[in-house]
Amino acid sequence: MTTAAQKKAQSNRGTLFVEDGELISTQTYPGEQFIMRIRAPKCAAAAIPGSFVHVTCDATLPMRRPLSIMRAADDWIEVLYKIVGEGLHLLADKKPGDTINVLGPVGQPFRPSPTRPKCLLIGGGVGIPPIVFLAESLLDEKWAPLAILGSELPFPFSLEKSRIEMSWLDNDISSTMPLLEGWGVPTRLTSLSGFDGCYRGYVTDLADKWLQGLGADERRQVEIFACGPTPMLKAVAALAAQYDVPCQVSLEEFMACAVGGCAGCTVEIATPDGPAMQRVCVDGPVFDATTVVWN
Repeated sequence: MTTAAQKKAQSNRGTLFVEDGELISTQTYPGEQFIMRIRAPKCAAAAIPGSFVHVTCDATLPMRRPLSIMRAADDWIEVLYKIVGEGLHLLADKKPGDTINVLGPVGQPFRPSPTRPKCLLIGGGVGIPPIVFLAESLLDEKWAPLAILGSELPFPFSLEKSRIEMSWLDNDISSTMPLLEGWGVPTRLTSLSGFDGCYRGYVTDLADKWLQGLGADERRQVEIFACGPTPMLKAVAALAAQYDVPCQVSLEEFMACAVGGCAGCTVEIATPDGPAMQRVCVDGPVFDATTVVWN
C-alpha cells in the first residue's frame, strides 16, 4: 500500500535539481546582508514563491545552507541572506564567476486563493525574500496585494518615498521598497530603529491598523501570507485569528539535508488525525497558520 508520504515523494520527482550555478553578482548592504544573483537555469525554471534552495557555501564546508528564493527569472535566481556563522561568511567571499552548487527548488509554496484577492504580504528581516517573490507573482489585475516589511537592521535596499498613497496611514509613513514600488505594489516599512519614513512598531501593529479599517465584506476577501522569525509568525497567526482571515506562514528552521531524509527540521502540526511532526523542508516551509503548534 502506498502511504501519503510516498505519494508526496512521487509527486515531487523531477522537480528538484542539483546544478553548478555561477555567481553573477553580489550586492552588499549594512548589517552584513547580501543579495546574490546566481545563474541556475533548472532551478530558476521550477522555482515557485515560498520555495528555497540549499547551497554549498564553499568546497571546504560540506554542510549546505538553506536560502529563500527572492526572485527567479530567465536563467537566474536571487537570494538574500545575513551572515550567521562560518558558512555564510565563506559564501559572502565568493566573486562573480565562482561556482555555487545549488540544490532546489525545495519545499511547498504559498498558494493564494482567487476567492481572496486582497493579499496581505508580511515579511520580517531575512523573511522578506519569499514575500518579494510572492508579490511578483501577483502582478495581475485580479490580485490586490499590500506588503508590510519590517527590520531592525538597515533594510537591504535603499529606502524610497512612495508615490502610492495610503489613506489609512499618516503621510509621514512613506518609505517603501523601490523594487515593489516599481511593480506598483503598495508597500510600507516598519521598524523600532527609527529609520526615516518607517512606521515605529511591529509589522503586526501596521497590519492591525489596516485590517481595522476594512469592512466585513472586504475582510472576507483577505488572506495573509507571512515569513520571518517565529515570534513574528506567531503574532501574525494570532492577528489573523482575531480577524478570522486565513493565513499561510513560511517557517524558519535549522536543517541539514533539506530533502526530508534527516527529519532534523520537524515542527508539530495539527492534522485531522491528530498532532504530527512534519518536516519544514519538504512538508513546508509554508503551512496553514492554524495548524502550527506554536510553542
